[in-house]
Amino acid sequence: MTTVSTLAPWLGGALVAGGVAVAASRRRELMVRWCAWAVGVPLITPAFWCGRPGAAAVALVAGVVAAMEFGGLMRLGRVDRVVLAGAVAGVVLAAWLAPGQVLRAAAIGALAVAAVPLLEGDTEHGAHRAAFGVFGLAWLSALAALVPLGADGLALFVAVSVADIAAYFAGRALGGPGLSPLSPAKRWSGTLAGAAAGLGVLALLSAQTWPMAVAVAVGGPAGDLLESMVKRGARAKDAGSWLPGSGGLLDRIDSLLVALAVLLVLS
Repeated sequence: MTTVSTLAPWLGGALVAGGVAVAASRRRELMVRWCAWAVGVPLITPAFWCGRPGAAAVALVAGVVAAMEFGGLMRLGRVDRVVLAGAVAGVVLAAWLAPGQVLRAAAIGALAVAAVPLLEGDTEHGAHRAAFGVFGLAWLSALAALVPLGADGLALFVAVSVADIAAYFAGRALGGPGLSPLSPAKRWSGTLAGAAAGLGVLALLSAQTWPMAVAVAVGGPAGDLLESMVKRGARAKDAGSWLPGSGGLLDRIDSLLVALAVLLVLS
């Protein structure tokens, strides 16, 4: 079983190696992204060291921030965003404090999200608000899976992140048929190379089970395309602008969200 103590040296080594490679490339965009990783990894890793409470704290913060970003993309009002963030937080807290009540917490959250436009009597945009609110809850609630997964969840995040990076560079270098009209820059060659890199990371971290492998190879790319679809529908380039080199947090965890959902189904 993967533990944080076995992951930490690899994460530190990857940061150092990545920093050397980025410095050699002299590309400002990559340097900015590496700096964000250099700040984020030392903050998140100790949280997972604390077990379920630490993983719940990471999922809670990520869920609330991502919910607010998603609400902004969908042009939802402040009340809709706050209720959605509260609903996602409720599912995460249930995964920590009352695992047997997760589905009930999700159902209550969905009713709360849908109730906002109903109570306001919004006949013009009410269906839009309710539909996107419930969709956002289903999408972002996958973060609750980080609580029982613990260090395996951290390993999954590292694997899908490496797969994303490898897919980007391999796709540009190898070219070939496009993956989907949702993301014209992505190539099948890059996706396959990214999957291979992600599986290699899982093996290196002693976390390579077949559900984890499918989550990385299939769920990761699907999550990236799902957010691309959402952003194209919203005519937005990024979900936010506060995270250097990545736009918003949702842009950083899009692959992880569907990978977690796939892992939940297969496990």
